[in-house]
Amino acid sequence: MGEIVPMKTVPLSLLKPGDSAVVVNVYGCPRLRSKLYSIGIAPGVVVKVVEKYSRGPVILEVNGARIAVGSNMASKIFVKQTFRVS
Repeated sequence: MGEIVPMKTVPLSLLKPGDSAVVVNVYGCPRLRSKLYSIGIAPGVVVKVVEKYSRGPVILEVNGARIAVGSNMASKIFVKQTFRVS
């Protein structure tokens, strides 16, 4: 087993398909945060980018469900990737 190395916090919009990360914070107005929390995107939750369109939605896998969020919303969700180093 290797050591888990935390990476820096970045917007979800910068991840590529196949990348997984833990949500650290959601920025934006209370209404936006409430909407994202209600669909399962909240601090501490692991999300995986399934598909990403250049100017369209980002398709995520969250707790076994697929969820689409707009690119603007994705830029307000900050995540931290971790990698296992052997």
